[in-house]
Amino acid sequence: HFGHLDLARPVYHIGFINKVKKILESVCVHCGKLKADALTTDGFAEELRLTSKNRKRRFQKVWERCSKIATCEADEPKEEDEMGDDEEKASHGGCGQEQPAIRRDGLRLYTQWRKTKEDNEDGQGPKMTQPERKKLSAAEALAILKRIPDEDIDVMGLSREWARPEWMIMTVMPVPPPPVRPGISEGGTAKGEDDLTYKLAEIIKASQQLKRFEEEGAPPHIVDEFEDVLQYHTAT
Repeated sequence: HFGHLDLARPVYHIGFINKVKKILESVCVHCGKLKADALTTDGFAEELRLTSKNRKRRFQKVWERCSKIATCEADEPKEEDEMGDDEEKASHGGCGQEQPAIRRDGLRLYTQWRKTKEDNEDGQGPKMTQPERKKLSAAEALAILKRIPDEDIDVMGLSREWARPEWMIMTVMPVPPPPVRPGISEGGTAKGEDDLTYKLAEIIKASQQLKRFEEEGAPPHIVDEFEDVLQYHTAT
């Protein structure tokens, strides 16, 4: 039977990191809602209708729409009609927060924010922007993906039952039984282990070291360094 190893920290799956990047570019990093909405975005509802039977194409269309939006659209206040009743308006239901650009560098993802700086001390001059780059850990990405509403998962062409976004982040490592990774003869009576067994041993060692440093209260940069080691071994 297959076993599993609980990883000390979530890590990106090498097969899904590009998909995770596109999902993060499509949703609000604060509230988890899609940045575009069929009720408030022109032409979006028609694109969703035309791609209802092709999930891969639908996801691509949703990403093309949402990745260009820099602000999560917030609800507009209700307006009163002539009779004094509140008039319901179609709304996106977002939080109104600014959104970062998502960048990939190897096995890492980064958020790139637009940082505002005033040109002079009295604040009267023109404002300039300077991008602020910050590492987006797999744990932070997992928290964002878990906030995505079920209805938005369906809109993206994923499945709330069989293909949830948060499942694309690794929190456990499957461990195949010995018959799947049998030992190999190295000539004569010597016998070695399968390459997969050696790799699993490296993953276990990296995960245990990371957990130990976390429990001992090691400095953040040390913990991050061993998290990168765990990320490397799970991807290779």
